[in-house]
Amino acid sequence: MSLVEADAVEPGELRRVMGHFATGVTIVTGTSSEGPVGFACQSFTSVSLNPPLVLWAAARSSPSLQAFEKVDRFAVNVLAADQHHLSRQFSTSGSDKFDGVRLLAAEGPPLVEGAVAHLVCRRAQRVDAGDHVVFIGEIEWYDAPGGEPLVFHSGFYRVATKHPDL
Repeated sequence: MSLVEADAVEPGELRRVMGHFATGVTIVTGTSSEGPVGFACQSFTSVSLNPPLVLWAAARSSPSLQAFEKVDRFAVNVLAADQHHLSRQFSTSGSDKFDGVRLLAAEGPPLVEGAVAHLVCRRAQRVDAGDHVVFIGEIEWYDAPGGEPLVFHSGFYRVATKHPDL
């Protein structure tokens, strides 16, 4: 095994290594003065239960970042295993990301129908972090209709299954 010194990190190789950490796939949405905004996001995690906080990160190069800088409230839509097409749609720059997307009738940030969970948050903090911006949100309300989540691991969409030993 050969360890790599931090000052010798090659971004593509680091991306490959980090890809070994399986993540859920979310779509973060908000409403700007120009209308609904959203993007696919894998950098989502719980931060605290008391107060209830979550975080997600956007690359500084993301075309959606400017709109989210102005959004006070956002929703995290945790995608279901059969919603991989939505992840691709919301990852594509320049398209109408909401074209054909079924949304739940709710006030506030757009909620994607069929998601296994929704969390609506008030932006609590914004943190500069290298080539990304981290947004921390305090959860205002949530629901979890359930279902099988969409997972991303080593460059591919996957489905989660129960471990056979459990």
